[in-house]
Amino acid sequence: MNWQEFTALLVLATAMSFSPGPNTTLSTALAANHGLRRAMPFVCAVPVGWGVLLSLCALGLGALLLAIPLLGLAIKLIGVVYLLWLASKIARTRQLGQLSEADAERMNVGFWQGAALQFVNIKAWMLALAIVSGWIAGRSDPGLRFAVVLPVMLAYAFASNLVYALAGSLLREWLSGPAGSGRRLVGFNRAMAAVLVATAVWMLFI
Repeated sequence: MNWQEFTALLVLATAMSFSPGPNTTLSTALAANHGLRRAMPFVCAVPVGWGVLLSLCALGLGALLLAIPLLGLAIKLIGVVYLLWLASKIARTRQLGQLSEADAERMNVGFWQGAALQFVNIKAWMLALAIVSGWIAGRSDPGLRFAVVLPVMLAYAFASNLVYALAGSLLREWLSGPAGSGRRLVGFNRAMAAVLVATAVWMLFI
């Protein structure tokens, strides 16, 4: 892989990883409600789940998806339903006395849920397919290219979600509102839920 290809990969990784999406929205919301420590399992799950997805696409799953349109449609519909369900959980999260006691049951997206989310996240599929088709498939050295691409993309996936989670954690004190009323937190959660709903709608029309 020459330096032009590697630079193009970094540009794509930056644009796709740091632009808002289901992963970054949830990282922000989890950290804002429960703190950075509670958000870290999800932040770590994103690169793990996406790394598995990229690996499977490189092994041929991406080609299978493109060859069977109904399979792609099923993944899209499952993703839309899952995002709407997550949005409803976030929107209904209320503050219970103190910010640190926010309803954990309603917003409990852990490691395995975060990893599984990548398989119904159309943005994750689009990035994985773009990378496999543009940097790996049909090349004379696919194994070597994959060995270069994978750690770069995992680092970007982790860094982007960590940045969003840090932003969410920094907002915690402000979101607690006057006298810890939590009114700002309720509005923030509804805004995050709206982002997920907008993402689900976007997924339907791509």
